[in-house]
Amino acid sequence: MSVGIVGECVGARGPRSTTVVHMERSAQRLGRALVVIVDDRAAQGENEETAGPLVTELLEEAGFIVDGTVVVRADPVEIRNALNTAVIGGVDLVITVGATGVSPRDVTPDATAGVLDRPIPGIGEALRSSGLAAGAIDAGISRGLVGVSGSTLVVNLAGSRAAVRDGMATLSALVPYVIDELSGLDEN
Repeated sequence: MSVGIVGECVGARGPRSTTVVHMERSAQRLGRALVVIVDDRAAQGENEETAGPLVTELLEEAGFIVDGTVVVRADPVEIRNALNTAVIGGVDLVITVGATGVSPRDVTPDATAGVLDRPIPGIGEALRSSGLAAGAIDAGISRGLVGVSGSTLVVNLAGSRAAVRDGMATLSALVPYVIDELSGLDEN
């Protein structure tokens, strides 16, 4: 429990009264999240995967419970399976990292398109714009998609640490709103 000063009345002779309120600090959780890393070398154990811990840390700081990190090859079937498993598992948010660019192995957006019920192009555009402004070239040229599958928000981020950091900062104001909207689906 923490104590905070809410207000102070000030008159001609100085402070007259101070109102003190006790505030409960409970860890408000936005929901459950899953991280999907799309990286051929990491999936084969050739490289240590470093984006997963970063995304997990940023999600936890934002108030999510992270169910885990899944590492898959840049294969449309593997990516779709990971996304479908997350949606069926009832997570509120899936963040994919990697394989969003223009090379032949960058298939995350293509695989994601087959899973989405409704795209949210404005968030994808915001991620590209802010990433490019922050100097994350891979974010600026990303073909990453954002949309809804069932009641799960799916977001594709480019693979660099700069793109992940900037992308998560951009998402911080948007994701709670979308998840709140999606949680209302159960009430209708």
